[in-house]
Amino acid sequence: MAGAVTALLAACGPSAAAGPAAPPQPVAATTTPAPAPVSPAPVDVRTQDSTLSIPAAGISGLRVVPYEGTTDDVPGTRIQDRGLAASPYGKRGGVGPGQVGNFLVTAHRLSAGGPLRNLTAVGTGDTVRVTMGGVEYTYEIVATRKTSFRSAQSLREQRAAVPGSPGATPTQAMITISTCATPEDHAEGNFWSDAQGNPEHRIDKIGVLRGTRTT
Repeated sequence: MAGAVTALLAACGPSAAAGPAAPPQPVAATTTPAPAPVSPAPVDVRTQDSTLSIPAAGISGLRVVPYEGTTDDVPGTRIQDRGLAASPYGKRGGVGPGQVGNFLVTAHRLSAGGPLRNLTAVGTGDTVRVTMGGVEYTYEIVATRKTSFRSAQSLREQRAAVPGSPGATPTQAMITISTCATPEDHAEGNFWSDAQGNPEHRIDKIGVLRGTRTT
């Protein structure tokens, strides 16, 4: 009996063959991954100021102020009255510099310092440069047209994505530079004007983008 008890105790005790207890394993540290960097929102060039230079008209660095609207409306005329050029964009406006479509620029010819007083001297083949955000866009004048404020069709042609062709799909970057034809209208006995004092006709110079470069 004593031998049986001894054997039972031996069986319940620690095994002589068992080695030392294994040391605790280190727990891997958990880290929270850093959030992915957020890319800056793309800049809408339609909303950025630019400058306009037309050597043939003696124009250098004329500030062009964008606004949401259409050519020669009340907000645009207020910009022009400060001696600046105005560039409408949005549903009834145009695009920004270098973009496919019609980049619309308007400024006074006689008042507010007459920044576009020599626009009539600009002809086919002359160069127009627009600078914005360190990029210079070079346009070549390809046509001249006259817009009538008293003709809805004429205004649609001026403001079309393809100048002169309402409804056409644009395939290239173009520019329309517009100023009043007050002297010409008055010479013909036409003294009509709208609520903003604009005469019936505008002189528009149409250009096509020929190149870009960083400045």
